Amino acid sequence: MKIKEVIDALEKFAPLPLQDDFDNAGLQIGLTDAEVTGALLCLDVTEAVVKEAVALGYNLIIAHHPLLFKGLKTITGKNYVERCVMEAIRNGITVYAAHTNLDNACGGVNFKMAEKIGLKNIQVLEPKDNSLLKLVTYVPEMQADDVRQALFEAGCGHIGNYDACSYNVHGEGTFRAAEGTHPFCGQIGELHTEAEVRIETVLPVYLKRNVEKALLKSHPYEEPAYDFFALQNEWKQAGAGVIGDLEEPMDESDFLRMLKKTFEVGCIKHTQLKGRRIERVALCGGAGAFLLPKAVGKADVFITGEVRYHDYFYYENDILVAEIGHYESEQYTKEIFNSIIQDLFPTLEVRMSRINTNPINYL
Repeated sequence: MKIKEVIDALEKFAPLPLQDDFDNAGLQIGLTDAEVTGALLCLDVTEAVVKEAVALGYNLIIAHHPLLFKGLKTITGKNYVERCVMEAIRNGITVYAAHTNLDNACGGVNFKMAEKIGLKNIQVLEPKDNSLLKLVTYVPEMQADDVRQALFEAGCGHIGNYDACSYNVHGEGTFRAAEGTHPFCGQIGELHTEAEVRIETVLPVYLKRNVEKALLKSHPYEEPAYDFFALQNEWKQAGAGVIGDLEEPMDESDFLRMLKKTFEVGCIKHTQLKGRRIERVALCGGAGAFLLPKAVGKADVFITGEVRYHDYFYYENDILVAEIGHYESEQYTKEIFNSIIQDLFPTLEVRMSRINTNPINYL
C-alpha cells in the first residue's frame, strides 16, 4: 500500500482543517506515493527516532508534535530539527504529524486521556464555533432518497451520536427550460411543475467542497438549486479539552496518586488541597491552561500538561489544578495512531517508538 493511503486514514479520523491557526500539522517531509515499508509512531521526531526508523527499515514516521513549526532558511545541521530533516531525506523517510487536529477530534488525544482515567459521559469542554453549515436543496420526490444517501456518504447529517440526520418538506417546484438545455423532466419552452422534496442537513465547513461535488453528481437536475447557510451553533463533536465523570468519587489525594500512577508522572504539580471530593473531571493534553476558565464551575479538577505560575494563585479556591507534564499527558497518542492504522491495515508493520523523547527530566 502507498504511504498516501495511511495518511488519508489518519486525516479521515482527524481532518487537517480541525487544527488551530498556529499549527503546522500534516505532511512534514517526504513523498506519499512510495510503498510503505512500515510505520513508526512517536510523540516527537528526534534524531534517535529517525535512527530507530532506519534500523527497522520503516519509511514512515507518524508523530503528534510537528517537527517543522517555523520555516527553515538553511539546512546545515546546526540543530536537531535540521539534522532530522537531513537524515529523513537521506533515508527516504516520510514524516507526518497529527497535532491540534488530533487534539480537537472526537476520539482524539483528550478522549484517550479520559479513557485512561476511566471517565464516563464525556463531552468536549470548548466546542468549536462557526464550524457548521446547513445545506438546503430541492430534489424530485423519486430521486430524494438517492441524493440524501449521497450527501450522508459525503459527511452530512452527523449530530452528536446520530447520523443520517435530515429534515424533509414536500412541495412543488416550477421551472421553464430554455433552448439548448437538457431538462430531466418537463419540455423545453413550457412551464413545468414538479413534486419535490426540500432536504435540509448539516455538515462541517471543511466538507463543503466534497458535499457540493456529491450533490451535483447525484442530483438529477441539470441546474440544481441549493444553498449553504453558516450556523452559529457550537460543534459539540469537535473542540478543545473534554469533561466527564468518574465512575466513583475520590478524595483529592487519592485522585492525584491515581493520576501519578496512570500517566507515570515523575512529579505532579497541583494547587492547595481543600478537601474536595473529585467526581467531575476536566482535562486537556499538552499546554491546556487556556481552558481553566471553561472548567471552573463545571468540574472539581482540571488536568493538563502545563500551567502558568500565576494560575496556581488565581484558581486555587475555584478548582483543583493538576499539572502532570506535557509529554506525560500526551504519551498515549501513539495508541490512537496504532488503533487507526491496525484497524484499516492489519498487515502493515507498525511499531510504537521505544524512545522516550521527553526533554524534561526529574531528579
